[in-house]
Amino acid sequence: MPVINSEQKTVSFKIVYCGTPLSGKTANLQQIHAKLDPEGRSDLVSLSTAQDRTLFFDFLSLESAAIPGFRTAFHLYTVPGQVTYNATLQLVLRQADGVVFVADSQMDRQRENVQAFQALEANLRLNGSSLERLPLVLQYNKRDLPNSAPVEYLEFLLNNRPVPWLSFEADARGGRNVLATLNAISQAVLMRFQEQQGRRETEMAAA
Repeated sequence: MPVINSEQKTVSFKIVYCGTPLSGKTANLQQIHAKLDPEGRSDLVSLSTAQDRTLFFDFLSLESAAIPGFRTAFHLYTVPGQVTYNATLQLVLRQADGVVFVADSQMDRQRENVQAFQALEANLRLNGSSLERLPLVLQYNKRDLPNSAPVEYLEFLLNNRPVPWLSFEADARGGRNVLATLNAISQAVLMRFQEQQGRRETEMAAA
């Protein structure tokens, strides 16, 4: 749910990067942090284990002038993919305005991709939300590796629905399509926000 401060003229959105362990969620935020102007972003905060796995979450804040008259902030989070940290996933997903699901393209990780996606859906339901009500973008990461599954197979496993989600082939460590993924989910979140604002204005006018 967007946080609107009318006095300070700010709107803040929360975007959560989900996926299996080591799928490339943190690599996405690292690339975004490296590529964007320091004037428009915060420091990257990471809490990781010695094995380079996200223990609690990563956080990065970006500012833009996306909404006229307001300072717009996008708060980016990642969450650990390990099942033992499922409570953290549920907590970070609360009040999310959009989700990026980072899938590991390696053929031997497909069962884990499906399990992680099911965990995402289950935790959204527990939070009173769903993927039908929340913008989502799929990122098929690690396309640079030789054992990558065909994109058509990934689409069948994760995007087999009447209206497919937008998806990107990516190499997060190399930076390929990292910003394209971010731009797509940001635009989807803004579009949903504008639709909601339009409905509220119509309801207020009719009252």
